[in-house]
Amino acid sequence: MKKIKDILYKVEIQSIVGSTDATIDHLTFDSRQVKSNTLFIAIVGEVVDGHAYIKQAIEQGATAIVCQVLPSDLIEGVVYVVVEDSNRALALIAANFYDNPSHKLKLVGVTGTNGKTTIATLLYNMFTSLGYKVGLLSTVNIRIGAALYETSHTTPDSITINAYLNQMAEEGCEFCFMEVSSHGVVQHRTFGLHFEGGIFTNLTHDHLDYHKTFAAYRDAKKMFFDQLGKTSFALTNLDDKNGPIMVQNTKAKVCTYALKNMADYKGQILESQFSGMLMKINQQELWVQLIGAFNASNLLAVLGATVELGVLQEEALVHLSKLASVEGRFQYIVSSKQVTAIVDYAHTPDALANVIATINSIRTNNEQLITVVGCGGNRDKTKRPEMGKIASDLSNRVIFTSDNPRFEEPAAILEDIEAGVEPQNKMKTVVVEDRKQAIKLACQQATAGDIILIAGKGHETYQEIKGVRSHFSDLEIVKEFLEL
Repeated sequence: MKKIKDILYKVEIQSIVGSTDATIDHLTFDSRQVKSNTLFIAIVGEVVDGHAYIKQAIEQGATAIVCQVLPSDLIEGVVYVVVEDSNRALALIAANFYDNPSHKLKLVGVTGTNGKTTIATLLYNMFTSLGYKVGLLSTVNIRIGAALYETSHTTPDSITINAYLNQMAEEGCEFCFMEVSSHGVVQHRTFGLHFEGGIFTNLTHDHLDYHKTFAAYRDAKKMFFDQLGKTSFALTNLDDKNGPIMVQNTKAKVCTYALKNMADYKGQILESQFSGMLMKINQQELWVQLIGAFNASNLLAVLGATVELGVLQEEALVHLSKLASVEGRFQYIVSSKQVTAIVDYAHTPDALANVIATINSIRTNNEQLITVVGCGGNRDKTKRPEMGKIASDLSNRVIFTSDNPRFEEPAAILEDIEAGVEPQNKMKTVVVEDRKQAIKLACQQATAGDIILIAGKGHETYQEIKGVRSHFSDLEIVKEFLEL
């Protein structure tokens, strides 16, 4: 139970009707979740405007309403708070309701196009290995110590974030590592949180269906660093041209990592195999269990954040060498017939190019690379031909297939992908709309020594078609057809 006036701390209020000395027991912005003595926040969304559900919320037991526009019919006994921006208000109200849990542990946010899940998860594993109790908020799952919870968004809503952070603090977590999406920043889901540090991975082609322009997408990422405080650190990737831009206006301590440029955390790949890499990091050589330049970069980010959080570099390097790959990120298996299958989440042109380049840098070219790839529906269409071109340019054979078509027709998505294939590469591509059959065909075509890359879904255990999610795991399917 909280007094309304206490949870309105720092909220930009335009007017109030009723007494803020009243108390509430619950928060929600979803009218379906309203129960007795709830504060309902009316969010102006892209598709739905919560103001249309104020009356319904009150009928279900809401005793306080936060809105941008005061309803014409005011109900006696209900408190109305008019704010400038209900999304920002929601973030602050949620933080206040849960007693600002982000101040009770060290919260680190990871943002960028690719690598967010890997870095956040590796940091969770690193600090768990170091003996700390740690929390994780990622695309794949939410963890509080060893306990595991499912998630549906890269960056959850403000109430969910603060509820989990509160649970983490109450259960003794000292650190939390969190993916921060561009959507989450623009929609102010992370507003009002105290971040001990922020990490920038890279910026490539993605989410232009939402942000419309690359500049808007870049600025959404940059906003996260603009909001960091002077006691925080901002760790940025100097190998990405946007790396320096991210930290231009930040108040935080700026530190850097890079493979190609001089940086605070400088790395170099000396040797690569499918089992790992020999790296030189800040003049020290060590063997790591991950492979690929993108993972080398991710490991530098992990090391940098670990040291900035107070761990000695020598100790951090020891634990860095023990880290294994993250589920669905360059996860590979080898069949009894010596066929290697790699499952990876690569769903952007840059990520796909990085994964294939890594495979091609290790293989001897006496074997085939068979790539199975698709693109999601109702998402950025402009990357589809790019994905088709990259896959067909860099692979021996390509099978284009469905990813999560959502509400689009799979055939239309596949046509967009095929449009990027150069004429000389058309003979090595085939379209198999059914993803299971596409993976089966790849397994049938592969002979000893060949490599199958199944890209796009990675850790996901579902396929979404016409609004229905059905169980589907690339890893399970390829194991079935390789008879593992």
